[in-house]
Amino acid sequence: MESARQVFTVDLLERYATKGRGVITCMAAGNDVILLGTSKGWVIRHDFGVGDSYDIDLSAGRPGEQSIHRVFVDPGGSHCIATVVGSGGADTFYTHAKWNKPRLLSKLRGLVVNAVAWNRQQITEASTKEVIIGTENGQLHEIAVDEKDKKEKYVKFLFELSELTEAFMGLQMETATIMNGTRYYVMAVTLTRLYSFTGFGSLETVFASYLDRAVHFMELPGEIPNSELHFYIKQRRAVHFAWLSGAGIYHGGLNFGAQHSSPNGDENFVENKALLGYSKLSEGSEAVKPSSMAVSEFHFLLLVGNRVKVVNRISEQILEELQFDQTSESISKGIIGLCSDATAGLFYAYDQNSIFQVSVNDEGRGMWKVYLDMKEYAAALANCRDPLQRDQVYLMQAEAAFASKDYLRAASFYAKINYILSFEEITLKFIGVNEQDALRTFLLRKLDNLTKDDKCQITMISTWTTELYLDKINRLLLEDDAAVDNRNTEYQSIIKEFRAFLSDCKDVLDEATTMRLLESYGRVEELVFFASLKEQYEIVVHHYIQQGEAKKALEVLQRPSVPIDLQYKFAPDLIMLDAYETVESWMTTNKLNPRKLIPAMMRYSSEPHAKNETHEVIKYLEYCVHRLHNEDPGVHNLLLSLYAKEEDDSALLRFLQCKFGKRRESGPEFFYDPKYALRLCLKEKRIRACVHIYSMMSMHEEAVALALQVDPELAMAEADKVEDDEDLRKKLWLMVAKHVIEQEKGAKRDNIRKAIAFLKETDGLLKIEDILPFFPDFALIDDFKEAICSSLEDYNKQIEELKEEMNDATHGADNIRNDISALAQRYAVIDRDEECGVCKRKILTVGREYQTRGYTSVGQMASFYVFPCGHAFHAQCLVAHVTRCTTESQAEYILDLQKQLTLLGGEARRDSNGSLTEESITSMRPADKLRSQLDDAIAGECPFCGDLMIGEISLPFILQEEAEQISSWEIKPHNLANQRTLSLPL
Repeated sequence: MESARQVFTVDLLERYATKGRGVITCMAAGNDVILLGTSKGWVIRHDFGVGDSYDIDLSAGRPGEQSIHRVFVDPGGSHCIATVVGSGGADTFYTHAKWNKPRLLSKLRGLVVNAVAWNRQQITEASTKEVIIGTENGQLHEIAVDEKDKKEKYVKFLFELSELTEAFMGLQMETATIMNGTRYYVMAVTLTRLYSFTGFGSLETVFASYLDRAVHFMELPGEIPNSELHFYIKQRRAVHFAWLSGAGIYHGGLNFGAQHSSPNGDENFVENKALLGYSKLSEGSEAVKPSSMAVSEFHFLLLVGNRVKVVNRISEQILEELQFDQTSESISKGIIGLCSDATAGLFYAYDQNSIFQVSVNDEGRGMWKVYLDMKEYAAALANCRDPLQRDQVYLMQAEAAFASKDYLRAASFYAKINYILSFEEITLKFIGVNEQDALRTFLLRKLDNLTKDDKCQITMISTWTTELYLDKINRLLLEDDAAVDNRNTEYQSIIKEFRAFLSDCKDVLDEATTMRLLESYGRVEELVFFASLKEQYEIVVHHYIQQGEAKKALEVLQRPSVPIDLQYKFAPDLIMLDAYETVESWMTTNKLNPRKLIPAMMRYSSEPHAKNETHEVIKYLEYCVHRLHNEDPGVHNLLLSLYAKEEDDSALLRFLQCKFGKRRESGPEFFYDPKYALRLCLKEKRIRACVHIYSMMSMHEEAVALALQVDPELAMAEADKVEDDEDLRKKLWLMVAKHVIEQEKGAKRDNIRKAIAFLKETDGLLKIEDILPFFPDFALIDDFKEAICSSLEDYNKQIEELKEEMNDATHGADNIRNDISALAQRYAVIDRDEECGVCKRKILTVGREYQTRGYTSVGQMASFYVFPCGHAFHAQCLVAHVTRCTTESQAEYILDLQKQLTLLGGEARRDSNGSLTEESITSMRPADKLRSQLDDAIAGECPFCGDLMIGEISLPFILQEEAEQISSWEIKPHNLANQRTLSLPL
């Protein structure tokens, strides 16, 4: 036991605590509040929490000497119950911490209260809730007091001992909230018995139930001056109890709220019951029974004479003896009793005049050793404070298991030791007894207990464990040759365990070392398994291929973490091993590049295959081309080559006719190499395919020539494909015609008839004269009479149509001449007051206008333009307006024309009436041409009625050059100071 410092210490709290009010007869404590009862009927309250103290006289008004029999205080220190006895009988009072005067509990008059049980879970500062009171005559009563009511709410009779009437000496109560309500647990003691009550509902209901059933009690006969019942409270809940009885200290654990099996009340809520005999408190001498007791977490404080013996509750050994510094007058009487303050965690002893405080100094610090000596290892570990203490517990457990040859269990405990025994010492223990399994278990448990920072140690232990596993596997194989086939043997179990170990330690095991170990022991499957864990997929796939398990290899390759390059590396072997599964795997792996699979596909294609066998490479290439829309030329060329080698060329023709690039706006319609395709088809003698390729390459003559070798109808179709080149189309049809005429072997007249029918198929493209050279020289002209006549009639029709077209052209030219002559005669009438649409001056005015005394002198008239809509403009005004409103480029063009006219020195000459004749147009001078261009530019349409005016809609009302005028329209505030104000009379 650790005894560097005392667990319990005694200090004098207060000397002469009664303040002359008599001697101390009883004491109670709770929440740093101490209540003393004196021999003169006074209750003295000391509140050490606030440093306050006051006295209450309970003997006032009572005749004779009065003494406080018992005083009780709740765990919160607010509620107090005290019983005063004297010649006039007994009275019980209640007082609150806030009250100055006590209240008499009149319904308890004449009853001597020995014990009180508080409801610790529900009591508050303002209300006591349910309180059970035990009396001298063996009765139990329930009372409740609210501080605001200044009196008890009720006093109810609960129970009375009938079989053996004894005084109740101690009471304790606990409540627990269970699914269907609140459950009460009540323990009460007399001098010889411990009673237990429990039930649901109210206290009155609980005790009423015992009218019909027996009360559960424990009887321990024996003489004792004082019987006490104590609960140890931890976090407001009773944990264990102790009863100071005549036979010894009866104690045990409390389990409130548990499901018990007792059919008549579940009174057995006590666990781990034990009896501490008084003989253990004295060494050889006669046993002395304690007069009072207090309970801590691990100890009993027993008052024996004037000393307090501290006894360990677990080991039942005396820990310490506490002595008190008493005054000379108190020594004769000795220490009267002990009490505890569960809320503050303090204990008190008192004699007639003084109060002593017993403090606890970490009483649990040596409990691990107590439990360890008793071999209660779980409790010992729970009470350990540091790693060294835990190591001692583990060491004792390990040595006990090792001594009993339970080596696996010993290994688990040894693995938890970190300080007091070295790693080497422990391993040598197992090696010394040749326990490889226990050594392996020790290493595994040691790995579990190491931290991530011990990387080097973790790696070494893991490697050693791997070798031990391999050794175990080999030993099992040597012991049982059929172990591999038997799935339920230890061999299969250790293999499964070893693989789980590799999975757990894959990140700490050295890859190269582990693989060498596995290889040296011949564990190929485990080597593959570990390689898979370390993502060495190349080794895994290679192993499966060697075993002929293509499906497993493909499953590995399909994992997301496997590099895609391995797909290409193993593709040749996999497709030869299982073409169907390989191609199916490729089709489900979208990230593959088919171009890199071409070597594997070519290797597979080079092998012979049965006629009815599905060509897996063609299937995959079709998937790439049609589903994945692959545009790689190599892929298309390979597919085309495979089609070309098949007996049926329908698939090849469909492939050639398919336009794979139709999804793109610009780009090729196909992605294979047409020259390669042509060479391949010629080599494989796929004539129809060659015809299609020639046609696709616009080599129509070669296409028709080759088509004529197999099918004239195909040649005709190819010749008909040419639409934009009439000469080439005619040439192709002539090739077909020549072949048809030369191939006919029937009678001459039948040949001519077929040739004439062929001409009709050309839709008039070929004439009889085109095919006549293909007939022999000795053919009679009579055979072509009908065809020749039909051809001459067609030519005659064409000549007539040309004549009609010429007549129409001549008539149109005459109409144009007449329109020109009529145009020259057009004129417009202008009023003398007509104004220019731009400058608003009169149109008919001289260059300068002078007015003298009503007469106007008229000189040369200014140029002007008149439009059919009626608007008229001066020439200069029209030019200025159009250049201002039109585009910049058009304005520059007009100004340039005007400048050229100015340089040429004047306007174009006109006839006397201003009209233009056809001859004048054809013989127009440069100045006239410039004037005509200027007229077209500025007078093509009226600027007020045409597109120019429509375009002005988008222009702003105020142009940029008119920005200065905006400021003139601004309304500016005037200086109001200079303005005069006029007051108008109302």
